[in-house]
Amino acid sequence: MIVETDGDRALRSTGALDTGHENSLQSAVPDQVHSKARVQFPMARKGFLASPDAPQGVRGEDEYVRISWDEALQLIHQQHQRIRMTYGVASIFAGSYGWRSNGVLHKAATLLQRYMSLAGGYTGHLGDYSTGAAQVIMPYVVGSNEVYQQQTSWPLVLEHSDVVVLWSANPLNTLKIAWNASDEQGVKFFEQLKNSGKTVIAIDPMRSETVDFFGENAQWIAPNMGTDVALMLGIAHTLVKHGWHDTEFLARCTCGYDKFAAYLTGESDGQPKNAEWAAKICGVPVQTIEYLAQVFSRNRTMLMSGWGMQRQQYGEQKHWMLVTLAAMLGQIGTPGGGFGLSYHFANGGNPTRRAAVLGSMQGTVANGSDAVEKIPVARIVEALENPGGEYQHNGLEKVFPDIRMLWWAGGGNFTHHQDTNRLINAWQKPELVVISECFWTAAAKHADIVLPITTSFERNDLTMTGDYSNQHLVPMKQVVSPQGEARDDLAVFARLSALWEEGGDARFTEGKTELQWLEEFYDIARKRGAAQQVELPEFNQFWEANQLIEMPESEKNAGFIRFADFREDPQAHPLKTPSGKIEIYSERIASFGYADCPPHPTWLAPDEWQGNAQPGQLQLLSSHPAHRLHSQLNYSALRDKYAIAGREPLTLHPKDAAERGIADGDLVRVWNARGQVLVGALVTDGIKQGVVCIHEGAWPDLNNDKLCKNGAVNVLTLDIPTSRLANGCAANSSLVWAEKYLGPVPVITAFDPPASS
Repeated sequence: MIVETDGDRALRSTGALDTGHENSLQSAVPDQVHSKARVQFPMARKGFLASPDAPQGVRGEDEYVRISWDEALQLIHQQHQRIRMTYGVASIFAGSYGWRSNGVLHKAATLLQRYMSLAGGYTGHLGDYSTGAAQVIMPYVVGSNEVYQQQTSWPLVLEHSDVVVLWSANPLNTLKIAWNASDEQGVKFFEQLKNSGKTVIAIDPMRSETVDFFGENAQWIAPNMGTDVALMLGIAHTLVKHGWHDTEFLARCTCGYDKFAAYLTGESDGQPKNAEWAAKICGVPVQTIEYLAQVFSRNRTMLMSGWGMQRQQYGEQKHWMLVTLAAMLGQIGTPGGGFGLSYHFANGGNPTRRAAVLGSMQGTVANGSDAVEKIPVARIVEALENPGGEYQHNGLEKVFPDIRMLWWAGGGNFTHHQDTNRLINAWQKPELVVISECFWTAAAKHADIVLPITTSFERNDLTMTGDYSNQHLVPMKQVVSPQGEARDDLAVFARLSALWEEGGDARFTEGKTELQWLEEFYDIARKRGAAQQVELPEFNQFWEANQLIEMPESEKNAGFIRFADFREDPQAHPLKTPSGKIEIYSERIASFGYADCPPHPTWLAPDEWQGNAQPGQLQLLSSHPAHRLHSQLNYSALRDKYAIAGREPLTLHPKDAAERGIADGDLVRVWNARGQVLVGALVTDGIKQGVVCIHEGAWPDLNNDKLCKNGAVNVLTLDIPTSRLANGCAANSSLVWAEKYLGPVPVITAFDPPASS
C-alpha cells in the first residue's frame, strides 16, 4: 500500500495496485498508527509488581503501572531465568501463534523463538486455527497438506472448467488478506469467471459477499450448518446409483474405495447414504442433491473449498469427503477439474511467477535449541488446565507440559481461541505472562508485563505479494517515527539476549543492523532471480527508488495442473501416502482406533448441531469479517461499515427474528452455558433458517455480569478438538439462544487502555 505522511503522522493510505475493487483494510493505516488503543509505554500489572515471584491479584481485573524499558526487561529476564531453572525448558511457552506484521524481518513470533532458542529452547505449537483439521488429514489422503499448496492455474480453470463449486468459500472477502502482502490479483479471475457463462454454485449456510458479487450468475445452495459430509455422501450415493462415478479412475488412482463404498451403500451399517437420507440431515431437497450429482458428473467440475467447514467437530471428515467425491468424479489431475483448497486464500491459482524470492529470518540461532515440545495450538487451554495430562495427537501418546511462563508476541489468542471465559480462568495459572503488542488487546489486558511494539509503518522491512504467485517484491519503508516508547521486536529480543548471556545480542543479530539484514535478504532474492533469468538492481538503488518490482510471468506455471503427473502415471509419480495413491480408506488411521476419526470419510453428528438442538436454539456460525483481518482493526473507523447499535452484527433469518420479536437494528443478547454477548440484529433472508452468524475477531469486553458488550463470538463457541487425530479448533459447532435485549445499554470499553496508577 501507499501511505501519505507529513513526517509525524500517517495521513492517508491506499492500495498500491489498482484492482478495481476497494479493499477497505488498506485505508486504515492512520487508525493503526495513531489509535487510542496503542500501548504507549512498558506496563506491568500492579499485583505482579508487588510480588513477581508469586504474583497477586487477578489477571484481567488488575490495574497497570508504567515502568521503564530497563525495568521491564530486567523483570522479564529475572523471572524467565527463575522459571526456566526451576521447572525446565518445557515450562516456557513461546508458541505465540497468530497473524503477524508483514515483512521478512520483523516477524514477532519468529524473533521471540529466536531469542528462546538462544536461551535453551521452549514449548511451541503444532498446526493453526485456520486449517487445523485439514492440514493433518490431507497428508494421509493425498500426501500433502493441500491447504497451503498452489492450485491448478486459473487460466486453465477459465478455459476448461464447466462448473465451479464454491463450497464454504467466500473469496471476495478473504482475498483481501494474505500471509504475505495481499495484492488481490485473484479477484480478477473471479471477475472473469463471473462473466464467463460457466455454471457457478455456492454451497454455504450464508449468502456471502461472493454470492452477492456473482448475483444471478451463481446458484446459492444453503445446507444446514455442519452437514457438508452428509450432503456430499448423498451426491456420492446418487453417482453410484446411476453409474455416474468413474470406476476406472478409482481403481487406478485410489486405495480403499471398496471399504468406503460398503459404507456409502449401507452394506456395512444397514443405512444407505442416499439422497433421501442426506436431505433429512442437511436440509437440501432430494431433487437438488440429485441435480448436483448429475451436473458434477456430466461436466468438467472444479470443487473449490474453503476452510470454515473443517473448523467443526469431526472437521477431518469434511475435506476427506470432498477429495473422495472429486475422485469419484474422476477429474483430479485434469485441466480445470478436481478440487482445490486454497483458491480463496492469498490468490491460490494465480500462476507462480518466475520470481526472485526474498530470504527471511529463521527462528533458531546458530547452536541454539529449537522447541523441545509442541502442543496442538487449539489445546493451549487444556495444557494450562491439565499439566502432565495424557492426550492423543495424530496417532501419538503425548503429555501436556507444565507451562509456567507464557509469551505471546504478534498474536491475539483472546480473540482466536474458543470459550473465552474458560480461557480467562486457565490464564490465571502461569507464574508469568508477557505480551508484546501494539494495542491494548484483551490478551494484553490479561498480561503481567506488556511491551509496546512498533507497527509495520514505524520500521523498515521487505515483503513479497501473493503467497503462491510471488508476483511482486515490495519495499516497506518506515513512514513515521515509533509512537510513544514503542520499540521493534528485533531490538527488544536483542537486548534480552544480551541479558541472557554475554555477547548474546551479537549472537542474536549476527552483528547486523536492520538495513543490513534487509540487504542480505534482498541479495538472496537477486541470486534466486538470476537462476530464473530475472535481474534485480543493486539493493541501494532498489531501496532509494521505493517502488515495487513485478516478476515476469511463467508460461510453464500458467499451465500448472495439480496432480497431473500422478494422474498420468500413478506408479511413476506416486503420492506421498503409504499406497502412493489417494487413500479413501487409511489403514494407518484405522490402526489408531479413534472413534472420532474413522478410517474413511464418515458422517458423524456433532455434539451441538441442529439435529439435537433444544427448542429455540440456533446454530452459530463464526465466519470471517469483511472489514478487518480477524481481530486486527476492530478498533478502527472501519467499524462504521458494519457495526449495528455500535456492536457486532448478528445475522439472522426473518422467521427466526420474528419468532423472538427481534427487528432489524435491535440489540440482541445471545447466550449459552459458556457465556453471553450483546450484538445488533441484521435481519435478512441471506442466511439459512436456524443459523445465526456473528463474525469472528471482535475484542472481548466483559462486564461484571460476564456479558461481552462488544459481541466477541468466542465467548459462546465450544472449545473441543476436532478429533484426537488433528486436535484442530471446532468453533463452528455451537448452539445458542437469542432474545431482544431490553436492559440498560452498556458502554463499550474494549478499545480503552486499562486503568493505571
